[in-house]
Amino acid sequence: MARFVLRRLLWAIPTLLLVTFLVYIAIRIGTNPSEAYQRSNPRANEAKIREYEELNNLTGSYLKGYWGWLTDFVKGLFDGGESWQRSIKGRRPVWPEMKDAMANSLRLGLAASFVGITVGLGLGIFAALRPGSMRDTSVNTGAFIAFSIPPYVSAVLLQLLFAVMWSRWFGHTLLPTSGVYPPGHQGFDLWLMLKHMILPVFVVAIQIIAVYARYMRASLLEVLNSDYMRTARSKGISERRVLMTHAVRNSMIPVVTVAAIDIGGILGGLIITERVFSYPGMGDFFLTAFGNGDFPQLMPFMVVIVTCVIMFNLLADVSYAWLDPRIRLD
Repeated sequence: MARFVLRRLLWAIPTLLLVTFLVYIAIRIGTNPSEAYQRSNPRANEAKIREYEELNNLTGSYLKGYWGWLTDFVKGLFDGGESWQRSIKGRRPVWPEMKDAMANSLRLGLAASFVGITVGLGLGIFAALRPGSMRDTSVNTGAFIAFSIPPYVSAVLLQLLFAVMWSRWFGHTLLPTSGVYPPGHQGFDLWLMLKHMILPVFVVAIQIIAVYARYMRASLLEVLNSDYMRTARSKGISERRVLMTHAVRNSMIPVVTVAAIDIGGILGGLIITERVFSYPGMGDFFLTAFGNGDFPQLMPFMVVIVTCVIMFNLLADVSYAWLDPRIRLD
């Protein structure tokens, strides 16, 4: 196990370098950071533009520019992000803004994932225990409908219901529909923050519940019909123990794969939901940076996303051996 993890971690380094190099090229070609800087700073002369390009390693070949960016990025990991303070608006700190966006996305994504995965797995098990029954049909139909509703549709409908319509019926809104706190709020308020999270968490959880209910149902049905399950029952083991010890545990393997990829992508931001609810997470951070062509913000964002995906895929592989003792990681 230790050798497997070490080998995967070592392979993660060249993978991360290759992916970030390709992203570096794509951003330079796709957004043209120099033109974006000029648009945001119309009074900037040629000398200022040249200074911006040199500060952000946008001159010379792609390989030379990438190496310069990589050196500054690694240096920024040890100096608190000081080496990243080269935003399109001047030497504005990149790390504090991205750190806040990461915290907001993690809070929203983990809450929605916990609710969605817990409810989804429960519904999947509930349906699989009586295949073909009314409850199985109801769960399948509900999951299909929920998965078919785009997040921007469910988000707008919930905003209309709990803000516009509720205000007409009762004279006040029931739940806030944007931000983490009301405008002008100072300090930390847990209840107020949770109140602002209810609608976006619900929007994200709808899709997650639908996905995991269907995955769990299909996986559990396959396991329940396997030979070793019949053998366990023939030994006189109780149905509850057979279900929890053998069936659910083994049926979790494909579910863990999906969960690792989904959770690994949380820091990428829930782009649609965050934009509809004006939620200042990583998705909103990315859209704003991409719209501005802000190279110094886009590159650290991409590094965080790629690193999370690699690490959570490794976590999924390691979890296989724990869920199924027949699997050995060499």
